[in-house]
Amino acid sequence: MEIIGYFASLVIGVSLGLIGGGGSILTVPVLVYLFGIDPVIATAYSLFIVGSTSLVGTFPKYKQGLVNLKTALIFGAPAIATVYATRKFIVPIIPAEIVTVGNLVITKSVFLMLIFAVLMVFASVSMIREKKKDLNQPEEAQSFNYPLILLEGIVVGILTGLVGAGGGFLIIPALVLFSKLPMKQAVGTSLLIIAAKSLIGFTGDLGHYTMDWKLLSIITTLAIAGIFIGNALSHKIDGDKLKKGFGWFVLVMGIYIISKELFFPS
Repeated sequence: MEIIGYFASLVIGVSLGLIGGGGSILTVPVLVYLFGIDPVIATAYSLFIVGSTSLVGTFPKYKQGLVNLKTALIFGAPAIATVYATRKFIVPIIPAEIVTVGNLVITKSVFLMLIFAVLMVFASVSMIREKKKDLNQPEEAQSFNYPLILLEGIVVGILTGLVGAGGGFLIIPALVLFSKLPMKQAVGTSLLIIAAKSLIGFTGDLGHYTMDWKLLSIITTLAIAGIFIGNALSHKIDGDKLKKGFGWFVLVMGIYIISKELFFPS
C-alpha cells in the first residue's frame, strides 16, 4: 500500500500541474487510506504538503505576472490567522468521541473525515461546472469588498485548519467576485495564499503531534516533482476536459469516504 501511496503522491502533484488546482483535495485520503496515518495527524501533514507544493507552483505564476501581492495580503491575512488558530487551539480540544447515535460513534477522526468528504463533494461540483470561457472574462478595475473578504477568509481558514485542504475552489471565486481579479490572476494569487496559510497553519501543530519527517519529506518531494511533470504535460492535454473528469473522480471519492466512515468504520 505504501508503494501505491508514493505513486499517488506523485499523482497529486501531476494533477496540480495539469489543472492548476484541486489535486490537494486527495492528499488526506492518500495519507489516511494508503499510508495508514491517523486522520487528525494526516490533516497536519496535508497542510505541509499542500503548502510546499503550492509555494513551488507560485513561482512560475509570479514570473508571468499572475500573482497580485496586494490582494494576497488583504485576503490571506484573515485566512492565515484563522487557520493557525484552528490548528493551535480548536483541533486539539475536539473531544475524542463527539456524539453517539445508536451504534454509530462519531469520533474526532470520523468527524474530520466527514467534513473533508463534504468538502470534496463541493470541490468536485466546482471542477465539473467550471467553464473555460471564464478565463477570458474582461478585466475590471480592482476594488475590494472588505467585509466579504474578511468573512470568506475566516471561513476558508477554519475549513483549511480542520481538514488540511488548500480550499482553492473557495478562494478563486472569492478573489474574482470580491477583489475583481481576472481569472488567470486569481488562480496564481490563490496559490500564494494557499501556500502561506497552509505552512503557517502547520506551525500550529508543532508540539501537539510527533511528526514523521522522513515520510513527510518523501511525499512532499514526490508531489513537487509531480507539479513539474504536470506542467510539461499541460501543453499536450486539454486541461478543461481533464478537470471535469478529475471532478467526477473526486465526487466518487467523497461519496465513498462518507459511506465508509458512517457505515463501515474501521
